[in-house]
Amino acid sequence: MRTSNPTLSDHVFEKSRTGNAADGVMTLNGTVLKTAILTLLLVTAGAWSWGQVSAANPPAWFGTALKFGWLVPFALALIIAFVPKTAPMLAPVYAVTKGVIVGVISALFEASFHGIVLTAVLLTCGILFALLAAYATGIIKATENFKLGIFAATMGIAIFYLATWVLSMFGIQIPGLFGNGWVGIAFSGFVVVIAALNLVLDFDFIENGCAAGAPKHMEWYAAFGLLVTLVWLYLEILRLLSKLRSRN
Repeated sequence: MRTSNPTLSDHVFEKSRTGNAADGVMTLNGTVLKTAILTLLLVTAGAWSWGQVSAANPPAWFGTALKFGWLVPFALALIIAFVPKTAPMLAPVYAVTKGVIVGVISALFEASFHGIVLTAVLLTCGILFALLAAYATGIIKATENFKLGIFAATMGIAIFYLATWVLSMFGIQIPGLFGNGWVGIAFSGFVVVIAALNLVLDFDFIENGCAAGAPKHMEWYAAFGLLVTLVWLYLEILRLLSKLRSRN
């Protein structure tokens, strides 16, 4: 099994099989429930931060949150990724802290393009359920070559984003790809497709994890991994829609 979502890598389930199974094993229903809980926490936190940013006088923490707030959920994600047993405790905290940042970003996009957030949410949900149906019916299969291709593309995008962030600290910007020209739109479209296809690999990995009898705490871990992919997909859709609408 291989997935391009770094939080759902093969060795995680391999290591988890050696744990104590006294608390039960991972199930699909349990994973769905945990995913719903984390999503609810993220949406609630996002709605709160949206309300704060949308106020007439934005709070003092707004600027700091926008620049450095992502570091908290990023650190939590690293801990969960390396120590999966912490997922039941840290995944909800990750969902809340990530939700705050997502809410801030969503409010900024909404202020510039009215209705864009609802469109992005609907598209994210539509892609999720469409790919889930395609995977369940066998229309899309996570073959080994498919997994390798998505893994390579995802890692390439991650390295590129990291490089652009480092360069931006020195005032260096990469023209074209982040603009609203056709090159920038094509790039965002490509990233949206890769983010969406990660969901297929996550479905496949979770199914195999349940079949392998992974420990119960892996339900939280798998739910956390799905949330990571969904948030990434949502933010990339927001970026793509903003480029398209800025051309009008």
